Amino acid sequence: MKKLKLGLPKGSLQDATIKIFERAGFKIVVRSRSYFPNIDDAEIEPVLLRAQEMSRYVEDRTLDCGITGADWVLENGSKVKSLAELQYSKQTENKVRWVLAVPESSKIKSVKDLAGKKIATEVVGITKKYLKQHKVQADVEFSWGATEAKVTSGLVDAIVELTETGSSLRANKLRIVETLCESNTQFIANKEACADDWKRSKMEQIIMLLHGALAASNMVGLKMNILEKNFEKVRSLLPSLKEPTVSHLSDPKWLAVETVISENVVRVLIPRLKMAGAEGIIEYPLNKLIH
Repeated sequence: MKKLKLGLPKGSLQDATIKIFERAGFKIVVRSRSYFPNIDDAEIEPVLLRAQEMSRYVEDRTLDCGITGADWVLENGSKVKSLAELQYSKQTENKVRWVLAVPESSKIKSVKDLAGKKIATEVVGITKKYLKQHKVQADVEFSWGATEAKVTSGLVDAIVELTETGSSLRANKLRIVETLCESNTQFIANKEACADDWKRSKMEQIIMLLHGALAASNMVGLKMNILEKNFEKVRSLLPSLKEPTVSHLSDPKWLAVETVISENVVRVLIPRLKMAGAEGIIEYPLNKLIH
């Protein structure tokens, strides 16, 4: 039996990734201290790896494909293909930034002011490339963690750190000077796996189901019964992907209506639907929404 070797990110993306796979229809069981989860698909061979390393193992064909951040592909200089973006967070559009930050009291106002300074970061390659683009020479050192503490304590002059909203940096009294790059979560594969018809088809199937699960996040289905004379009044209240599904009940005066809407409007919409004449309103969760 052919197998697809799939890298799943260990660490901050792990729980979110496993949840999305479960919504997509794949049950994944991660055992303590094991890097080889079980999955209820005999054609997939999953491996847990740090997102920072994923693109290197996909590139050298140890793995066929994997899920990681675009930033780590850039940092490693890996020659892999991005087959899909996976938008985990609708609130932030799944975008994170690597930013140059300094203490609020620092005199550093731009990248040009970093000449001869010391910078700590986990993305040494991205930082050095950015400095080279701006013709600035500075000392860039790898940081294993607690990067924010290094700049606030004066061990380094600046840091390049990952942020989503900037709130953590502000809480540590740090000021963002510039953004080096943006990143999002991606499904990547090597060119050999993409050239294999079976593997390419399997990856496309997985991606379709993952996109369906992500599209269904924060969406719910609504069913209700409506007197035909009240339909237009109710229809005007219903947001829908296209148009609501409508069918007649055994009593020709009544209609059954079904639609898909955003979960955050349900609490406002249901009372309005009731006032407009809808009855037997049912709200139900969605696992996948395939466009």
